Order: sequence, then structure tokens, then C-alpha cells
Amino acid sequence: MLQHLVDRNPQVPSDQLVGQLTPPAMFDDVSFASYIPDPAEPSQTEAVQAAEKFASALGDKKGKRGLFGRKGKTTAGSGLYLDGGFGVGKTHLLASVYHAAPSPKAFGTFVELTHVVGALGFNNAVEQLSGHSVLCIDEFELDDPGDTMLISRLLTELSAQGVSIVATSNTLPGQLGEGRFAAQDFLREIRSLSSIFQTIRVDGPDYRHRDLPPAPEPVTSERLHELAEATDGASLDGFDDLCDHLAKLHPSRFKNLVEGVPAVFIDGVHAARDQAVALRLVVLADRLYDAGVPVTVAGARLDEIFTQEMLAGGYRKKYLRATSRLLALSRFSVASAG
Repeated sequence: MLQHLVDRNPQVPSDQLVGQLTPPAMFDDVSFASYIPDPAEPSQTEAVQAAEKFASALGDKKGKRGLFGRKGKTTAGSGLYLDGGFGVGKTHLLASVYHAAPSPKAFGTFVELTHVVGALGFNNAVEQLSGHSVLCIDEFELDDPGDTMLISRLLTELSAQGVSIVATSNTLPGQLGEGRFAAQDFLREIRSLSSIFQTIRVDGPDYRHRDLPPAPEPVTSERLHELAEATDGASLDGFDDLCDHLAKLHPSRFKNLVEGVPAVFIDGVHAARDQAVALRLVVLADRLYDAGVPVTVAGARLDEIFTQEMLAGGYRKKYLRATSRLLALSRFSVASAG
């Protein structure tokens, strides 16, 4: 039966937010062994080795209390920072660290983490995460000073309590210098952690588009409705209606918004009208990609949602990542629609 995302209003109790910080389903079975380095990119082999060594050294936080249960000196957590372009397997390595680590542990994107801290409050978030062996942060971003300082403070607190931290960031393809600059910005922002972070570069082309044909053109509105009606459980929404609905939902609920939806169809796609809408669409794209939900659209192409003005601004990396992911999902959609 056809459904509409605009009719869904998921609720996520605050006490479940930290428990939901796990890798996307597509990374449920990944491991260091299943990461196949590109022979032409030696940095990938080095990254696998560094991540595996980092994971093997993660303790179970026994050092937090001394003999007879007395509180002992806490050893600060260690840190690893994977810096590289889109689609080089950094999230694969990050999820592999998560799977190899002792429980409790947490995995989330930078954006998800800011949403969790915002929903729980800073002190409550620290309390709930302080017992973890590792916090894995995907797509660490430096484009919002307020969020960056908030998470930097969080990581400082957690590291002091023995939580190890591993993070990834994206750089633009072909701009290696920018990657190193971003890494230094990250380390400078969390000054108290800089001495424990090891920065590893991961190079290579975006696997999502490697040796693949160009992204498909949008279908007609009539064809879109036919495909949606023929796909059991799919969602069909107008682009403007969907954008309005996203504006009413906290981004921490986007994961639940698309949960269980086998395919998403969007009619009347056009360029986002402003930055606020565009950033909500970035979060939606991430959650759709995490869940592997095919996307089919009518109207403008998926690589036209973010305007050239937006791409020239401070959120460029977010928009390019979202575009890369949406195009990958659109290819999947055409293949599945057959």
C-alpha cells in the first residue's frame, strides 16, 4: 500500500537516543578483513592497519576503579582521525572499529551526535556516554563553529573519563591539501585532545560512482506515480510538501521517518529554496543512504537540488556528500524498478 512520508510523525524517547547510536545496517557485517584496499592507493592499506591496531588496543575501562572497588586514576582515551575523500571506505573502517570494540560503545555521524546532545542536554549526554569504550564519529564537520565547539567540549570530557574516540572527515576529490587543513582545524579545536590523536590519510576515488554509468535522468510525473503504485510499501510525496514536513521534525527523528520504507518517490523536485531547507535535505539524504532506500524523482535532477551559490559556500562538503549519496540511491532505484 502506498504511503506518504508527510503523514509520518515518528517519536523517539530521549532515553533511547544513545542506544540508537549504532552503524547503519549496510555496515552490520563489515570488518577489517572485508575492506579490500586499492593496490593503487597504498594509504588504504596503511589506514586498515592503523584502524585495526587502534581497535585492538581498546580496553574495557577496568582502570576506572582501583583495588577493592576504590576509584582509581582514569587513563585518558586514545584517538584516531581518518581523513580522506568521498567514498574511500572510511565509514567501513569506522564501523569495523565499532564492531571490534568491547561494549558499551557508540557510533554516529557528527550531526547525529549534535542532535543527541541537544535533545539530552550536555551533562546527561556525558553521563550516558562516559562508560563507553569508544565513540565513533562519522563525517566530523567544521562548518558550524557552535556545533564544533559543543562536540569538542564533549570529546574533551569523554576522553578525560577514558573514552577512546575515532572520527572520519570528508575532503573534496582532488584537493588533498584541504584534507590536511581540515584535520589540523579539527585538532586545534579540541586542543586538549590533540596530543592523543593520530591522523591517517585515506586516498582513492569514490567507490559509489567507480566504473558506473551517469546517474539516471528524472522520470515523468506520470511514470513516477506508476512506479510508486507498483512498489509495495513505497512512499510518494511532493518535494515542497516533504520539505515543509522536514522543517517540523527534529533531525534526530529522520532515521525513524524512513524506517521500513522500501523505496522513496519524490515528485516536483527543484532547487532548494534556502539554506535551511538544503541542510534538512542533507540529513534526509544521509538517513536514506544509511538505510539503503532507493530514490526515484520527477522534476529536476538530484544533482540540481543544491544551487551553485550553495556549493560555493561553507556547507559545500555536506552538499557534495549528499549529492553523491542521492545519485547512488537513484541508480539503485532504476535497477530495482527494472
